[in-house]
Amino acid sequence: MDVANKILILVRTTPLADVKKPTQGLSLFYTDLDRSIVKVTEIPKMGRCAVDSNVVFFEDWKVPREDLIGQEGDGFKMIMHGMNAERVLVGAEALGIGYAALRRASVYAKERVVFGRPIGQNQGIQHPLAECWMNLEGARLMIYLAGRLYDEGYMDGEYANAGKFMAAEAAFKAAERAVMTLGGMGYAKEYHVERYLREATLARIAPISAELIKCYIGQRVLGLPKSY
Repeated sequence: MDVANKILILVRTTPLADVKKPTQGLSLFYTDLDRSIVKVTEIPKMGRCAVDSNVVFFEDWKVPREDLIGQEGDGFKMIMHGMNAERVLVGAEALGIGYAALRRASVYAKERVVFGRPIGQNQGIQHPLAECWMNLEGARLMIYLAGRLYDEGYMDGEYANAGKFMAAEAAFKAAERAVMTLGGMGYAKEYHVERYLREATLARIAPISAELIKCYIGQRVLGLPKSY
């Protein structure tokens, strides 16, 4: 965002009073980022520093009509189509972090010798790591399924959401277990697992929280009443 000269924005072009649902009347624009009007301020973060995040503030910003993408009022529908792909992508990123953490923990558990034996020989170390692998593999299969369905044109979001949820939880647990496996050294930057734990946290929050995913599954899959 610090160097971007274009921005994709979702804009309300029809007043709420004139639509049946809040998701209607929204339009998508790809337009010039006018920095004389738009204020962009970077947010310092605990992780994901390779990609900056920003607060974007604007008021009375006029966007040319010719920068409209698709049909007026169809913006939310187009954004939602991209969100399924985003969930698959974020889930896949989380899996990479989880497997990296599990690999470092396993290597350490084989090499770290205490009382004449590697700590990985102890079931108290070995079993949680084995469980992390099973969780990651289960999430990987769900992510693969969600990706295949998206490629085939499937529009609903239950598999993309479920895959993202499962991958985020599995990655966080693997990173947490890696820190615990390394003990005090897991808290040190030298072994990187503390960084994996910080990075894995984001996938549980964005682009959608675990709670909203459960609401989606409860309502859209299980047929339960809308809870929010």
